[in-house]
Amino acid sequence: MKSNRRAVLGTLLCSTLILTTGLSAHADEKKITLGFAQVGAESAWRTANTVSVKSAAQQAGINLKFSDAQQKQENQIKAIRSYIAQKVDVIAFSPVVETGWEPILIEAKNAKIPVILTDRNIDVKDKSLYVTMIGSDFLEEGRRGGKWLEDHYKNDPGPINIVELQGTVGSAPANDRRAGLLEVIKNDPKFKVIASQSGDFTLAGGKQVMEAFAKTYGKQINVVYAHNDDMALGAIQAMEEAGMKPGKDITVVSFDATKGGFEAMVAGKINVDVECSPLLGPQLMSAVKDVVAGKPLPKRIVTEETIFPMSVAAQTLPQRKY
Repeated sequence: MKSNRRAVLGTLLCSTLILTTGLSAHADEKKITLGFAQVGAESAWRTANTVSVKSAAQQAGINLKFSDAQQKQENQIKAIRSYIAQKVDVIAFSPVVETGWEPILIEAKNAKIPVILTDRNIDVKDKSLYVTMIGSDFLEEGRRGGKWLEDHYKNDPGPINIVELQGTVGSAPANDRRAGLLEVIKNDPKFKVIASQSGDFTLAGGKQVMEAFAKTYGKQINVVYAHNDDMALGAIQAMEEAGMKPGKDITVVSFDATKGGFEAMVAGKINVDVECSPLLGPQLMSAVKDVVAGKPLPKRIVTEETIFPMSVAAQTLPQRKY
């Protein structure tokens, strides 16, 4: 009987040790903390981007500290400085503009906290200040929009007058979508950008700028080149209020390919929408885990995207996730 009791006690003691060791090992596995400084909530695209980041972090088991900069660089810098003070494992952010980041990124580097850029790139001399940039090729997007215009008007002698609704001044997508368009049309004199102004990527901004363009240029306008769907939708409102027919009298080129953009294409009001996917969350979380594990990453991770003309909108709309 005593030997049986000793055997039972021994088994219980061994099981307890195994369980305790397992719990201790699990506790030692530190949960990764990611500090993410978002641009804001200026558009449907950005809202979808935020949802993607938050849901991907939850699914990946990553502790996410999130901040909304309300489209102000100083707010993003404050958030990043706060993440440095909190000693997070990784910092990621979608920069509101391209320049002015060196001082805060040097602080992060000195604190040995790796930085990942999402959606937008930055202009810095020292590329070691960030690990990688995940997102779209905005310059190629601009080229795609320009090439579509060239093809659309190939049998039209012109002139083709373009008004441009730019995104946030100094931001990578605004800079590159403009540069991509100009690169394509520069050798074709029938294309001319007669006006260009920022609508700050917002619907209200797009409407306000287009109201001014309609009053100033009226029937001279052949093309509206909007740097995102929200501004295009605002411009459509302004055009209709001015008695213009977007998609018919005036060709509308837009970017992002959101559900709102597709619905406008189905309604015949946007002629083409260049895709820019906001669903970067899973790629970001994978990169965060790789960085923490010490794995090398390419300096640039480009998302795969395409272009959608009005003719495919009705068929494609049901599959859109944002």
